[in-house]
Amino acid sequence: MSLKGNIHSIESFGTVDGPGIRFVVFFRGCPMRCLYCHNPDTWSCEFAKEYTAEELVDRVVRNEPFYRTGGITASGGEPMLQLDFLTELFELAKRRDIHTCLDTSGILFDPNDEGRVAKIDRMLKSADLVMLDIKHIDDEEHKALTSRSNKNVLAFAEHLRELGVNMRVRYVLVPGITDKREHLLSLGKYLSRFDNLEKIEVLPYHTLGKVKYQNLGIDYPLGDTPDATASDAAAALEIIKSAM
Repeated sequence: MSLKGNIHSIESFGTVDGPGIRFVVFFRGCPMRCLYCHNPDTWSCEFAKEYTAEELVDRVVRNEPFYRTGGITASGGEPMLQLDFLTELFELAKRRDIHTCLDTSGILFDPNDEGRVAKIDRMLKSADLVMLDIKHIDDEEHKALTSRSNKNVLAFAEHLRELGVNMRVRYVLVPGITDKREHLLSLGKYLSRFDNLEKIEVLPYHTLGKVKYQNLGIDYPLGDTPDATASDAAAALEIIKSAM
């Protein structure tokens, strides 16, 4: 019997979640509470719509010419919270010659849990690309920003390097929180060792998710923190690259 995934929503024309035009599946459930999260409605697995992997892949296959330069991206929430379903989705997609991309925080990778690592490795065999969200390179700052340590995140990055899995790194630039030059340089120095790194994306923080917090009756954690601009993000990327 096929597994069913708890899915928040689907975007059929994703252009920023991996190469080409993507069929983006937003998984429900996330163990992190990033202060700048713009999808707080994905935190819980309640009120999810259930899909089988076959149902999702069939929607891509029916529009194959549309997704020829793209594929499926699993995003969220945190897709690795539903690891078995994610694996089934990617394995079925690869059998249909569909490019697969995982957008993850890496927080659920535990290098000390051999059973968990083995299951993740099976999933990664069907992943063409991993987009890893590194929230902050400094562990204490990471804890303040997300409520979790970054140790598992960085361990997952190292694991991807060891396996030779194609990786992109995403970094959200938040004024006053993730934009300090010293931290950008540390991130660049850290990433300089990764020969599997194909791209770094610095994304400017925005407040478009504020209304979701209002609708959920949750206080917005960052208050009046201003948006970062595209030029801010471009300048931060240059600092990161200068350390590589």
